[in-house]
Amino acid sequence: MSAFDANWSLMTPEIVLLVLALLIFTIDFMTGIKGSKPFLGRLSVVSLLITAVLVVFTNNSSGFIGEIFVVDKFAMIFKLIILVGVALVITISMHYLEKNPDVYQGEFYSLILFATLGAMIMVSSVDLITLFVGLELLSISSYCLAGFKRKSKKSSEAAIKYVVLGGVASAFILYGMSFLYGLTGTTGIITIGRELPQLYVDYPYIIMMSLLFMLVGFGFKISIVPFHMWAPDVYEGAPTPVTAFLSVVSKLAAFGLVLRVFIVAFHSTFNEWAFILAAFAAVTMIVGNFIALTQKNVKRLMAYSGIAQAGYLLVPLAATVHENATMSIIAFYGVAYVFMTLGAFAIITWVTESSGKEDLTSFKGLFYRNPYMAIVMAVFLLGLAGLPGTAGFVGKAYIFIGAIVGEMLWLAIIMFATSIVSFYYYFGIIRQMFMSEPNPNDGELKAPLGITTIVTVAVAATVILGVIPGIITSYFNSFNWFF
Repeated sequence: MSAFDANWSLMTPEIVLLVLALLIFTIDFMTGIKGSKPFLGRLSVVSLLITAVLVVFTNNSSGFIGEIFVVDKFAMIFKLIILVGVALVITISMHYLEKNPDVYQGEFYSLILFATLGAMIMVSSVDLITLFVGLELLSISSYCLAGFKRKSKKSSEAAIKYVVLGGVASAFILYGMSFLYGLTGTTGIITIGRELPQLYVDYPYIIMMSLLFMLVGFGFKISIVPFHMWAPDVYEGAPTPVTAFLSVVSKLAAFGLVLRVFIVAFHSTFNEWAFILAAFAAVTMIVGNFIALTQKNVKRLMAYSGIAQAGYLLVPLAATVHENATMSIIAFYGVAYVFMTLGAFAIITWVTESSGKEDLTSFKGLFYRNPYMAIVMAVFLLGLAGLPGTAGFVGKAYIFIGAIVGEMLWLAIIMFATSIVSFYYYFGIIRQMFMSEPNPNDGELKAPLGITTIVTVAVAATVILGVIPGIITSYFNSFNWFF
C-alpha cells in the first residue's frame, strides 16, 4: 500500500502526543535546564488528557494502516488505561520533583511521554517491526528514567542492570521473530496467524522455538519468573515515581503486546503453549508472593508484589475459553491494578520522601499522624491482596472462575493459596501504620494536594469497582476486542 493512500488519521493520538512531548522538551530547553517547573508537569497531564480524548474519538471503530497499525477496541481500552496510569504517575512525580530540585524536570516529563508513545504504538501494532519499534521506544526511555538520580549509586546500578538485561531480552525477541519471518516471509502478525496452522504441521519445532524465544524476551518485560531478577534492584534504585511507572504502565503495555502476539499470531497453537504459560503463571505467583514475605524495603516488597500480579494476569490467557471473556477479565483487572497500585505508590512516594528512608518502618505510626492516608493505604494493600469489597477481589474472582472453567483447577488453587500468603506481607505495612506508635519527634504529617487528590480518586475507583463492577464489565463484554 502506498504511504499516500494510508489513513494516517488513525494515528492522530500518537502524532499529537509526539508533538506535545517535543513541545515540552523545547519549552524546558528555552526556560533553562534546571529549576522548579511545575507548569511542565501540568502541561504533561493536559497533553495526556488531550491524547485520551483523541483516542476515544479516533479509536472507536476498527481501522488499519496496511498490516502495520490497527485501531480496535483492544487498542482503545489499553491506550486509555496506559494514559490514565501515566497521568497519575506524572502527578505523583510533581511532588517528588519538588523534593528533588536537582532533577532535570523537562527531560523527566518528556521521557515519560516518549515512553507512553512507545506503549501506545505497541498495543496497536500488527507488524513485528512496528511492535519492536514501540517496545524499544518504551524500553530506552525507561532505561533513562531508571538512572535519573545521577548522583545516586543505586539509581546508576539500576539503570545499568536494566539496560544490559533489557538488551539481552530484546535480542531473544528478535531471534524468535526471525524464525517467523523465515517461515512466512512476512512480518505481519495477521498473515502469520493465517499461515501458522499449515506451517505448524511441517515445522512444529521451529515454530515452538520461535514462541519460546519470544516468550523469554516478553517474560523479562512483564517480569515473570524466572526472568524477574532485574525487577527488585531496578525498583529499589529508580526514583519512586519511575518505580510506579515500571510497575504499572510499562508492565501493562508489555502485557498488551503479549496478548496481541499470542492471541492473533499464535492462536492456532494454543494447545501447545497454554500449559507453558500456566506453568510460568504458577511459578511466578509462588515465587513473587513468598519472597515478598522477607522484604524490609517497601519498594522491593512492591516489586515482588508486582511480579506476583504478573502471574495473576497470565492465568486468564493460559486458561482461555472464549477470547472476548478472557480479554474482559484481563482489562478489568488491569483497570483495578492501575488504581490500587498507583494509589499505593502515591502514598509510598509521599511517606518515603518525608521520612528520608524506604524501609517498612517509614510507615510507623502513620495512622496517628494522618489517619486518612493510613486508612486509604490499607484499602489499596488489601485490594491488591484480594479482600472482598475491593476491585482487586472482583478481578481475582473473575480470574479464578475463568481458570476453573478453562479446566485448570490446579492453577486456580495455586492462585487462591498465594493470594492468602500475600495478606501476610501487606499486613506488615498495615501493622506499622496502625499498631506502632510514631517516634517522639514525629508530628502531624500533612499530604500535598496533588497526592491527596490522586489517592482519593484511586480509592474511590477501587471501592466502586469492588461494589458495582458491572459499570465497566458490561461495557467490556459488549464488543469484539480484535479488529
